[in-house]
Amino acid sequence: MVLLELFSGIGGFSKGLQAAGYSFEKVYFSEIEKNAIANFKYNFPYAEHIGSVTEIGTARIEHPDIITFGSPCQNFSSVGDGSGLRGGASSLVWYAVEAVRRFRPDVFIWENVKGVFFAKHRSDFWSIIKAFTNIGGYRLEWQLFNTAWFLPQNRERIYLVGRVADRCTGDVFPFPAPGGGNPPCRKDTVYPRACGTITRNYYKQPNLGNYLINLKPGETFNEQPTEDQKARIRMLTEVECERLQGFPDDFTRYGIFNEEVDTISRANRYAMLGNAVSVPVVRTIAERIRRNTVLND
Repeated sequence: MVLLELFSGIGGFSKGLQAAGYSFEKVYFSEIEKNAIANFKYNFPYAEHIGSVTEIGTARIEHPDIITFGSPCQNFSSVGDGSGLRGGASSLVWYAVEAVRRFRPDVFIWENVKGVFFAKHRSDFWSIIKAFTNIGGYRLEWQLFNTAWFLPQNRERIYLVGRVADRCTGDVFPFPAPGGGNPPCRKDTVYPRACGTITRNYYKQPNLGNYLINLKPGETFNEQPTEDQKARIRMLTEVECERLQGFPDDFTRYGIFNEEVDTISRANRYAMLGNAVSVPVVRTIAERIRRNTVLND
């Protein structure tokens, strides 16, 4: 199969699809952040970088079977300016729509923040749905997922899946949360700020907390920690953040810059992981797609 990953970041979609059993003869990725590009090249040496998503209309690539895109969320986010599709960042999703229209893949997957569902963005969301519908021939499904169903991080994201209608053999969604509801974050060994209990956030990434506390057996943690607990609060390491997103240890440590391998700074590793999709979520959705779709794999 051939994969086209738009707004690729560090390749969370590629990693999740691989974990679900997909194999790709060719992978193309579009990204503009230099550290993410370098890291993608290091971890997926067979992949081809095709530049900015704004150039997708003229990109000369093989026909992709799957297109993925976690388009910029700033203007949909609860901490953003609320401009939605009028904003310069979130409006870039239209290039992904154009890619689907041009290449007509068997499957496409869109990821974004839950703010897309806010009342003030309702018309924007339906504009995107209408655009995909107007391409014709696709069955659309969407659901809000939480990384907390798989890992100790509260990270709610919408996933929209489009499949060629006559290749669908069953539904992808709804996917039930384990145990029939949204399970709480694990509290056995660590308690990340991402679970909503530690309000400080050094790198200002509300969806991937940077502090944790090692809990003693039977100990609980409240919004007002004790002096002893305060003394045990520390920043999450880069590896711990990788684990919170489902990536292998040190996945973001290296990159290929100007054909040479070099280390990536701590701050940039935090930023890249904060922008990434959660690998177990992608894997689970990809497994459902594969089970209920006739694919050329």
